[in-house]
Amino acid sequence: MAEADPGATLAAMEKRLRALEDREAIRELVCRYNAVMDNREIDNAPDLFTADAEVSSHDGALSSVGRDAVVEMYQDRWRVLGPSLHWGHDHRIFIDPADPDRATGQVGLHAEMSRFGVAAMSAIRYDDEYLREADGRWRFKSRRLSFFYFMDPREFAAVMESDLRVRSGEEAVAAGFPETLDSWRDYYGRFPRPGPADAR
Repeated sequence: MAEADPGATLAAMEKRLRALEDREAIRELVCRYNAVMDNREIDNAPDLFTADAEVSSHDGALSSVGRDAVVEMYQDRWRVLGPSLHWGHDHRIFIDPADPDRATGQVGLHAEMSRFGVAAMSAIRYDDEYLREADGRWRFKSRRLSFFYFMDPREFAAVMESDLRVRSGEEAVAAGFPETLDSWRDYYGRFPRPGPADAR
């Protein structure tokens, strides 16, 4: 039996360690984003994004390209917000096998806030692109928000069975997920949900 090449073994271990460190750095980036949003750390906001970063939302409420435009967009939102709290949940990270300086990710998140003096809460999914830049730091190349809901907490029970769960503007709009997902549509196409009468 041939002996393992110590050099190859060490290189493989270093590659695996680098991937673990990169995943942790990307998770920390998302945590820093949440803190910047809630603490209004305007001076720390630019360092979260690449110079050509894009931030958008499925409902069109957010749309900006370029670091300066992204930071200005957040400042516009902070003008109408009172206290806010963002906290992340599941975070899936996919390092690009062809380019270890690039990665994509999906983050589940809840947020509570006061907006225009009214309590609001939201559940969000971020689809992210991350880039490790020349200084070795990971930053957001893009963030796209999809809302599971955005509503006054007093509306929760009445709104959850509607697909019009995003109520941040004058008119309610359709949620960004899960109804839009191919997997969701395929599942309920094959296994339809029972109607209210079936629950009796």
